[in-house]
Amino acid sequence: MTHPNDIAVGIVGLGGIGSHHATKLVERGANLVGGMDIDGDARARFHEEFGRPAYEDEAALYEECDAVLVTTPNRFHEEYATSALGAGLDVLLEKPLAHTVASAERIADAARDAEGFCMVGFNNRFAEPVRVIKHYQDEGRFGETTHVEANYVRRRGVPGRGSWFTSADVAGGGALIDIGVHAVDLALYFLDHPEVVEVSGETRSEFGGRDDYAYVHMWGDDAGPEGFDVDDSASAFIRAADGSTVSLEVAWATNRPATDEFVVRGTEAGATFDRGSDDLTVHEAGVGGGHHLTDASVETREGDAHAAEQATFLEAVAAGEAPAINTVEEGLRVQRVIDAIYRSSEAGAAVRLD
Repeated sequence: MTHPNDIAVGIVGLGGIGSHHATKLVERGANLVGGMDIDGDARARFHEEFGRPAYEDEAALYEECDAVLVTTPNRFHEEYATSALGAGLDVLLEKPLAHTVASAERIADAARDAEGFCMVGFNNRFAEPVRVIKHYQDEGRFGETTHVEANYVRRRGVPGRGSWFTSADVAGGGALIDIGVHAVDLALYFLDHPEVVEVSGETRSEFGGRDDYAYVHMWGDDAGPEGFDVDDSASAFIRAADGSTVSLEVAWATNRPATDEFVVRGTEAGATFDRGSDDLTVHEAGVGGGHHLTDASVETREGDAHAAEQATFLEAVAAGEAPAINTVEEGLRVQRVIDAIYRSSEAGAAVRLD
């Protein structure tokens, strides 16, 4: 079998996340053969930093590759993911699947018909504490998992106003589709991706459009409120056909302490996981030796979720088999929930998905 590091891999989209992926590929000794971007400055930076060719045309990159990572702004995911799949390549597509449900569905259709596969970049699934939680769930320690409290809340963390992140036309939304997509995915992953039947949500834009938006730091430059036309927070309640539920809090900016806490609640045990610190606590109760409650801290090895995600992708390419995790169908389910939250907020009422 081909060694994963012998797979010729390229990157489409050479901005911040593309450069991050390139760094991780180089660190693992992968066969990074080049990159592609329509922006000349991005190509120049990539070539200077990594010493690989950078192309203006994706077809030229595809000719050198067995697989590609697509890390463009959301609106362009469909264009490059479908063209790469059409060229017979395997694709690791950064989250979210697309900027709209319609675009996400076209990507999923292309993946179903393609020779290669499409894996979606939900890297938080590869965090060491998440793997421990899933192991405990699989061995029955939690009993039936019935509810997940999912939080991805920044007190002040709007990306550069005026960047593609704060453009509804390019991103498809704001905080909800940017970081909320991670929270929704992880919550559904803990619940084994049940069939979601109803969503009630509210999205808000309370800070990013203000002249007096107060912040300590910002990712990227600040073009002011004129460059912001998306949501900066969202709250939602998600109900599945099997009775399991998710409560969701997401924010780029809000007047409350930041939190990355996920609480997984089961009939026999539960867990609290902090996505930011990787702290993990397992909560149990028993009557043996006397009624008691236990909160056990679980220490895991320090891991790199993006590197682990890349390893899974490259191993699957080398084996010639699509990975069982982070499938395009799971990405599409997440996209439909995100879309339902936006539609529920607009309608001012719960939205049915069944």
